Amino acid sequence: MQIIHTVAELRTALKNRGHIGFVPTMGNLHAGHIQLVDIAKRHAQCIVVSIFVNPLQFGANEDFSTYPRTFKADCEKLALAGADIVFAPSVKEMYPDFDGKALNQSMTITPPPLAAELCGASRPGHFSGVATVVMKLFNIVMPQIAVFGKKDFQQLLVIKELVKQFNLPIEIIAGETMREPGGLAMSSRNGYLTPEQKTAAAQMQRTLQGIVAEIRQGNHDYPALEKSAIESLSRQGWLVEYVSVRNAFTLEPATEYNTCLVVLAAAKLGNTRLIDNIDFLR
Repeated sequence: MQIIHTVAELRTALKNRGHIGFVPTMGNLHAGHIQLVDIAKRHAQCIVVSIFVNPLQFGANEDFSTYPRTFKADCEKLALAGADIVFAPSVKEMYPDFDGKALNQSMTITPPPLAAELCGASRPGHFSGVATVVMKLFNIVMPQIAVFGKKDFQQLLVIKELVKQFNLPIEIIAGETMREPGGLAMSSRNGYLTPEQKTAAAQMQRTLQGIVAEIRQGNHDYPALEKSAIESLSRQGWLVEYVSVRNAFTLEPATEYNTCLVVLAAAKLGNTRLIDNIDFLR
């Protein structure tokens, strides 16, 4: 497995490598990331995994400086998983004119409207940072397929829309969310949780499962279900940003006519912000 830090070296390494599969990450890898590599291997000949903690998608009071960086362990996991190339650029390599505070707005991507709600509403600029780094990585790697996890469901749809609107010749493949034994969605930020918080964090998934069960039993009063779920999580100590039932294709608020749905939630447990979702047929 090659470890590459510059765009020029990566482009040289990718010449004549056949069908390229790409898995972008911010490192601190867990089994969910490795599953994405396994999916990519089923669709491509050469697997590139990027490790880059993208400063553009972190807000002023978020955890960019403390985000877990475990590069050596990540590379060991990726070698065992059968990745061919790890692309680990510096911030300067990705953003030559970035001063550590702001990037020229003319050099950033405006995300589609669906990015303005849910996580986009509470994290201004987040999806612009995501769209910008993903577009740059796509232009650098030039893959035929790219794999993203469903845990970040809104991000997945933003990227699909990006590919559609910019006519990129890339197939986006979604990987199912992997979970810890108690049901908590695997996340690089789970390491912030105490053992007690990690046990309590499974409450979010159970709450979403309860909404899905209610809907499948014929309860289509989505605002009431959302309100009840928010109240339930709040009573258990969560600081809830949203619980929302949406159209799984557009992320518009669900109506009684929609049959492909997704229920999403974001909330803080202590100081750790967690997200989760379930997509399902009504």
